[in-house]
Amino acid sequence: MFIDKATITVSSGKGGDGHVSFRREKYVPAGGPDGGDGGDGGSVILVVDDGLNTLVDFRHTRKFKAQDGEPGKKKRMAGKRGEDLILKVPEGTVVREADSGRIITDMSGDNRRFVLLKGGRGGNGNQHYATSTMQAPRYAQPGQPSRTITLSLELKVIADVGLVGFPNVGKSTLLSMVSNAKPKIANYHFTTLQPILGVVDLPDGGGFVMADIPGLIEGAAEGAGLGHEFLAHIERTKLLIHVVDAAGSEGRDPVEDIKTINAELAGYEEETGAKKQVIAANKCDLLEEDSDALERIREYAKTLGAEVFEISAATGEGVWPLMYHVNDLLLQMPRDAKVFEQEFDPETELAQTSEPFTVTYDSKENEYVVEGPRIEKMLSYTNLETEKGFVFFQKFLEENDIIKMLKDLGCAEGDTVRLYGHRFEFYD
Repeated sequence: MFIDKATITVSSGKGGDGHVSFRREKYVPAGGPDGGDGGDGGSVILVVDDGLNTLVDFRHTRKFKAQDGEPGKKKRMAGKRGEDLILKVPEGTVVREADSGRIITDMSGDNRRFVLLKGGRGGNGNQHYATSTMQAPRYAQPGQPSRTITLSLELKVIADVGLVGFPNVGKSTLLSMVSNAKPKIANYHFTTLQPILGVVDLPDGGGFVMADIPGLIEGAAEGAGLGHEFLAHIERTKLLIHVVDAAGSEGRDPVEDIKTINAELAGYEEETGAKKQVIAANKCDLLEEDSDALERIREYAKTLGAEVFEISAATGEGVWPLMYHVNDLLLQMPRDAKVFEQEFDPETELAQTSEPFTVTYDSKENEYVVEGPRIEKMLSYTNLETEKGFVFFQKFLEENDIIKMLKDLGCAEGDTVRLYGHRFEFYD
């Protein structure tokens, strides 16, 4: 089954907590601290798998988590590092932050491996906190928390040439004639319900990748039918072969067909509508002798700056001159496919938002209150009863601008500041 869109939630592994323990050995009456460090949590990593061409693996499983790091152990033994979570995706997968729609990474070109979320760092064991004045520290550092993000995955196929046109104009037949692709061909609308890629190999060693973009209909740019899903796959193509039924075998006018499809391309995205086109006037073997369709197609093509090739995909007439012309045009264009730039960096964005805190004034208690996940976490691994711990606490307040925020609220010397279960008298 072809799936080109998916929404998933991924989490890195939590860092293991540092351990609190002391040496207990015979003939060692006062063993020092020997608590080991926690192991780092596993990271979430995206990897391109050339054997994949769909996002179907993410259809039923929507939540993924890397392994947590193990807590530290006694005898200075560190906890085991959590295993990384490797998510395999097809080339051409664009990864976005689901809420904002901003691009995190485009798994295309040289971007074959991307570290999406780093695992939480393991906490230090109490062996690190012994000093000359505090030889038996009874606290250790907790591991850093895991990070979670919801992703929107979208597969945009990577092809040099896109075949566009109404259903049943012969795109699939043309692709099967010139490439190794074997699309299902039948006489009904939306025969092709997924982009099909084929490699066009020319005898002189040239060649390119061509994609049969599923049949478009009027209103596709506004989402009619499966319009948006189909149009998205045109974005990376360098040029388009616009296939039109020159014989009007389904009762439509070929020139109006060209105008309609081009309007949908432009309506979806200005850049898509401006792509270089070559018009393939198909089914010429079915033209009536007195038909003026080819002449009208050529006249309209001049207004687009597009060349017209008379072909019959069914018999092969005119097909290879068209392929050679397209190959010549591609040789004049940049070889690199379009790659979408990063707009959202999880490493910095999540760091800014994952651990908020607030500084407020409680008029009822006549106290200034500092609280939030960042404060609670800091207090969980800081021993305020030790000189070293209290110095760290004061430095934390300064580095996070909490002292300044208290002053801005009017906190003056002698006022009370509350941090969860702790109360302090403010000194400037």
